[in-house]
Amino acid sequence: MKKILLLSALFVAGVVTAVAQPRAIGANLGSGLGFSYQHGFGDKNMLDVAANVPLLTWGIGGHVTYDWIDPFGTAVPWSHEGEWHWAMGVGAAGGIYGFNDINWHVGVAGHVGVAYDFWFPMELSIDWRPEIGIIGAQDALAYNVNGLWLGGVSLGIRYLF
Repeated sequence: MKKILLLSALFVAGVVTAVAQPRAIGANLGSGLGFSYQHGFGDKNMLDVAANVPLLTWGIGGHVTYDWIDPFGTAVPWSHEGEWHWAMGVGAAGGIYGFNDINWHVGVAGHVGVAYDFWFPMELSIDWRPEIGIIGAQDALAYNVNGLWLGGVSLGIRYLF
């Protein structure tokens, strides 16, 4: 009985902590159309989950990165309304692409981005997400060089809640 009460208390504490953190949902437009969800862990860390659909072929891909916000204490100075932030992170990526030949990949993903948070609940960002393929087809993505996909720069807009 004590174990059940302890586990229940830990579960409730975890849910309360997760709900109390800042979140964002939005879209990215670059070499394809992407949808993203960000979940903050305090003021300095976040989990970024993105799903992408390429523009020139069919397929779907995704990234999950753990990002550090304003790492190394390098916040962008700004004295007007709103705030500038930059983030960098690392995680995993995967996807399936192609018309005639189905290509898939799984790999390591990076994320570097700069964002402006308005004084109302909206954020604009510029993001870059390179990947290094670990397994999968060598030609799964455009601009792929021996498993390294340099990614593309995307513009993002997110609703903060």
